[in-house]
Order: sequence, then C-alpha cells, then structure tokens
Amino acid sequence: MRNSAILVFFLLAIFFYPYRKPAPIHYIERETGRNKIEQVPGEFWLYWLYHNPVGELSLEALVKRKVVSSFYGRLMETSFSAKEIMPFVRKYKVNLQICQKQKFKTFNDFFTRKLKPDARPVDTLSNVVVSPDDGKILAWQNIGNRDFIVKGYRFNVKSFLLNDSLATLYKNGSLLLFRLCPADYHRFHFPVDGKIVASDKISGAYYSVSPIAIRRKIRIFCENKRAYTLIKTEPFGNVLMSEIGATMVGSIIQTYQGKEAVKGREKGYFKFGGSSVILLFKPHCITIDKDLLRNTQHHLETTVKVGERVAVATRSPVE
Repeated sequence: MRNSAILVFFLLAIFFYPYRKPAPIHYIERETGRNKIEQVPGEFWLYWLYHNPVGELSLEALVKRKVVSSFYGRLMETSFSAKEIMPFVRKYKVNLQICQKQKFKTFNDFFTRKLKPDARPVDTLSNVVVSPDDGKILAWQNIGNRDFIVKGYRFNVKSFLLNDSLATLYKNGSLLLFRLCPADYHRFHFPVDGKIVASDKISGAYYSVSPIAIRRKIRIFCENKRAYTLIKTEPFGNVLMSEIGATMVGSIIQTYQGKEAVKGREKGYFKFGGSSVILLFKPHCITIDKDLLRNTQHHLETTVKVGERVAVATRSPVE
C-alpha cells in the first residue's frame, strides 16, 4: 500500500507539476560559424530531474547513484537494446558511413563505435593541441588567481583534482572543457604527444552533464566520477587530461597501454551516456584559438572534432 502511494505521488508530480519547456541550447557550428540549437535526448526527463522539486529529490536519492547508471548500462548491453539504434541514428543524424561497421549487436556496441582511420584527420604539427573527442567546447585562457566563475558557480580546481600540489600548478592556467552528448562519437584520444607520468581515479556521483543540468548545478564537474592522466610534453609542459562520467555512463574505459601518449591515438571510451573531457595547462603554456575564446565569452559552446586544432604552444612554457 505504501509503495503504491509513493508511485502515485511521483506520477502526479511528473504529469501535474507545471512544466516549462527549457530555453533552447544554442551553440556555434565551427565549420560554418552558424548559431544552431541542440537537440537534447531525454529533454523532458532532464528538465524534470533538475527543475522539478520532486524530480530533484529523485535525483539526489537515486538517479545520481552508480546503481542506476550501471543498471541502465547493462540494459544497453542486451540484444533487445539493438532495436533502439536506427531510430536514434535517424533522429540525431548520426553518420554511420564513417564508422568501421554499420551493423551493431547492442546499443552499447553502437555507442562505442569506432571510426574509419581517415574519418578524423589529426593536425600533426608539434606545437598544436588537438581536440581529444567529438563534442562541444568551452575554453578559458586564464582561470586566474581565484576560482573562475561559470554560470554563477566558482569552479574550484582544488575540488576538481582533490590534489593540493596539482591544484597549485594549474590554478592560474588554461582550461578546455569538452562536452559529449549521447549522439556523439564516444571514444577519446590523446590531444598531444608526450610521456604519461601519473594517473588516478576519483570516485563520485553520476549527475548529467547536459546543459539542462549544468544550468542548475555547475558543480557537477567537481562531484562526478572522474579519472585523470598527467602527460609530460616538450612544447606544453605537463598537460592534465581528465575524463568525467555522467548519468547513464556505464563506465570510463581506458584502452591505452604503456607510457607513451601519441597525439590522435585512442586513449579510451565511454559506455552509454553523455560525458565530458577536461584539459588543464599550466600558465602561459598555450594560446587558445580566438574563436573558441570569443564564443565562450558569449556563453556559447563550439563544435569540435577529434584531431582538430584548438590551441598552440606559447614560446616559453612555464615548468
């Protein structure tokens, strides 16, 4: 009886709580310079979870926990999930022609798809930083002596890394934030050449990284499960690359082996769900491309692809 009452309460909250359609999410398509509107998978549910009082209770009590994302991830591994692939491909205009295969056994098989070797040309110039993934980027040249503010929240590098010595190195540096939506290619690649000198994992929650969620809760990036790798390079100093999990991300899988980072080579992949990658550079090591900085100043993300230039080295990286 009690469980039935709870279920009825939640159903009433879903269907009778006033629903305001979220403001459209604008971004810049880098190839054309056009301002476009993003299609957000699960928009209704995301808005309910992050903007409805009952939804927020559900988020904190259950949805942000690993058990929910792990359960959904396992569903995406079943053959039954394969029927969702083609409707998803059609709705979000996923180009299967650039994939190594066009038929998939499960939705996660499709989600973790590999691309053909020539699908993403890599800028091989030694002084160039390339995008580690397909997604949308926000970029800050200098996060300053104090915590910089995103959507009214002070993003704290120390809270993000949970490592005092690393936080000290990067607190005045440059930051690139790449967001992958569910329709994106979900393998991530090394953005620079170098040697891997450290790596770590940080446990955390599984909040969504959709703009619908970020508008309400930007501290998500300091609370979600994440991993980071420290790459020693000649032109850029020590580069920190971090992968961040999110709601419905079954796992962050690292596929690289050894200690060598090769620009453009696969580092790993995310299982089902939207996710993010962050790059941190020490002060004065890079100059971020002007269009990315300009769009960020206008609170607009910019589309980028694996291997595409996003920054160049400065003359005198600070060690």
